[in-house]
Amino acid sequence: MMATGAGARPRLLVVEDEVLIGMLLEDMLSDLGYEVVGVAAQVAQAAKMAREAAFDAAILDVNVNGQPVYPVAAILRERGVPFLFASGYGARGLPPEFRNCPVLQKPFQQGSLETELAALLRADARGVAGSPGGLRT
Repeated sequence: MMATGAGARPRLLVVEDEVLIGMLLEDMLSDLGYEVVGVAAQVAQAAKMAREAAFDAAILDVNVNGQPVYPVAAILRERGVPFLFASGYGARGLPPEFRNCPVLQKPFQQGSLETELAALLRADARGVAGSPGGLRT
């Protein structure tokens, strides 16, 4: 479910409650050629954006101000929008329904961010069943 046209920069939603990390992510993503459509710092705000905004993929901090981000992930999965989790705990910290989703291990560097996003968007473009995010049913 690509929100961009051919040749356009991929558009991303970022869910991150730490302001400095959100700003750093925006800068990294811009340097990598992505457009950030928004940075949500609360689960309710992220859920609204997940339902209503047009974007190609999302990066979800697992813990957003003490709340799990999984309701947002469920909305994205339902919409067919690929996403990855950002977490210091890795995949083992995820509930069973999301363990097949890609995880960007915190702290991360720009190179690992680039690699994970490229893989996420490639798998989504191919419509691969069981692709990162487990989005295709």
